[in-house]
Amino acid sequence: MEWNEITEVEEWEAILEKSVDKDQVILKHSTTCPVSFNALDEYNDYLADAPDKNIDYSLVKVRESRPVSNQIEADLGVKHESPQIIYIKNKKAYWNTSHWSVTKAHMKAVID
Repeated sequence: MEWNEITEVEEWEAILEKSVDKDQVILKHSTTCPVSFNALDEYNDYLADAPDKNIDYSLVKVRESRPVSNQIEADLGVKHESPQIIYIKNKKAYWNTSHWSVTKAHMKAVID
């Protein structure tokens, strides 16, 4: 399974609305941070290992899509960090973690 990149605020708003019917997972990724590249590898490893198909998976590049990243923070009330993973249900952050805690094992424990 692959993730979908969010680049526009309107795409984020659609994902937030969709979270009422289908859970959403978003990775906030910095393209200039080594810790973030590690988190992206962990996210990709998780997605390569038969994740829950009833969930949509997305990625926001925080430097390139700052307005999207800021809107996610405002809508969910989750302080921005990078890297950061956020699991969304019913327009609310169900779980989030950041930095070195973004691991395949941690995702499997919470999401699966």
